[in-house]
Amino acid sequence: MEKSVKKGVESTAGAGNNYWMPMMIIGTLFFIFGFVTWLNGTLIQFLQTACELTAFEASLVTLAFYIAYFFMALPSSFVLRVTGYKNGMAIGLIVMAIGSLVFIPAAYSRMFGIFLTGLFIMGTGLALLQTAVNPYITIIGPRESAAARISIMGICNKFAGFLSPLILSALVMHGMEKYSEESLSLLGETQRLAALNELAARLVWPYVFMAIALVLLGLMIKLSPLPNQLDLEDDHDGSLPAFMKQIPQALKIPHVTLGIFALFLYVGVEVIAGDSITQYGRSLGLDYAPRLTAYTMAFMVIGYIAGILLIPKYISQAGTLKFSAISGVLFSIFALLSSETSTSVFNGLLGWLNNIGFNIQAPPNSVFFVALLGLSNAIVWPAVWPLALQGINKYTKIASALLIMGIIGGALLPPLYVALSIKIGFQSALWITVPIYLYLFYYAVWGKKAGIR
Repeated sequence: MEKSVKKGVESTAGAGNNYWMPMMIIGTLFFIFGFVTWLNGTLIQFLQTACELTAFEASLVTLAFYIAYFFMALPSSFVLRVTGYKNGMAIGLIVMAIGSLVFIPAAYSRMFGIFLTGLFIMGTGLALLQTAVNPYITIIGPRESAAARISIMGICNKFAGFLSPLILSALVMHGMEKYSEESLSLLGETQRLAALNELAARLVWPYVFMAIALVLLGLMIKLSPLPNQLDLEDDHDGSLPAFMKQIPQALKIPHVTLGIFALFLYVGVEVIAGDSITQYGRSLGLDYAPRLTAYTMAFMVIGYIAGILLIPKYISQAGTLKFSAISGVLFSIFALLSSETSTSVFNGLLGWLNNIGFNIQAPPNSVFFVALLGLSNAIVWPAVWPLALQGINKYTKIASALLIMGIIGGALLPPLYVALSIKIGFQSALWITVPIYLYLFYYAVWGKKAGIR
């Protein structure tokens, strides 16, 4: 494996062992991942109003987006065998652009099903990109520092995630008091429909510009010096039957299978903290609820910066996963037990930011602890990937695709959380996050070693 990693570094560098240029290109892709993915939190709130949805129906935004990873990860892995990595990335960006353009008829018709179709197409493009990029960044340099490199990518991803809800909120969520249930109830049916159509149409130009940007980036990737192939010691003949035969073989590797389940749970809890937090805020009547995703993303960026500084010099990848799990359990319990009205925790910890000129709205204590889960979640993805891919050589490609399939947790767990919230309340439903972090602790201590000799 050491020989393969060295070859991968040299091939991705283009000359010598300098892999910073590929990292800059991949960092741009991770920025795109984050920008598109974390629009969903604001989009949930917007579509709930524009399409007159229930909270559960609005939560299907995340299901349509993330379920694409489950269905498209394995096909994406096979596509990469045919097209190569660089070409596959360019194709993925074009597919995302097509999904963005679907928002035009969706917005003008105000049909939620068309919005979900666009989101699924965008998720399909992202599945192809993620399947290519994650093993790329894992083997591009020394494996023991893979989590630190992925953390750098995470900063690109979550900084975009911090910006995207703020930008989309500024573009489409202004003057929302006109579209409250109370305001709409005062209008006649014709006026009400006209107002909602006008609201939905606000999405058209932002997604047109996004489509243009994605096409241009796809062309840039196609023309970039990024190598099209990586040496992953893949010794089968590249045919579809040989590819399919590797799936059960990879699933027989215990730490890979356990890692897939770890990512399934992790992505679910990440989306709950990043996207569903907006629905929690809305249930409490917070007028800044669509921007709560930015709070979670800010804490994730802090976590990624810590990962870059600490891994592997001061703490191992498994050590960071243990910290993430323990802190996740604690923050979840605090969120369950804290006040939904008092803002004392934010004021005590970060109130000084407003004293020096920032204008940050203080969330209630319970909501603030949900946002703090971003700090716990930041290093999970960077830590699980290298641990799950450790020592599997020729199964790296197929295992990467299977790990990407674990992203379906983001499709299933957030709607489950919202459905449970409708019955017992958003705060009480947060108990489902506790066993998730306990499992991540298990994987960090024992699961990562299962089957490794």
